[in-house]
Amino acid sequence: MPEPVFYAYAYPEPAGYKAAAVRPGGAGYHSGLGEFVLPYEVVRRARSPDTELLDFLQSSYEAAAELGGWDRAGLER
Repeated sequence: MPEPVFYAYAYPEPAGYKAAAVRPGGAGYHSGLGEFVLPYEVVRRARSPDTELLDFLQSSYEAAAELGGWDRAGLER
């Protein structure tokens, strides 16, 4: 990667994961890495960096959990 990024992945990757809508707007799926990435610069420049990063982590988790058929009720407290 030419720049620092935050990343999130699911293994094994569930079908449809790479097409999932992950927030915020600067995040996207990197085919070469097989994971979602969010450039550090997007977070650094955000009005609320903590919220921006948490949004990325939460939305990528939700995509993996829903598409992977995880028992969310049993995992989340």
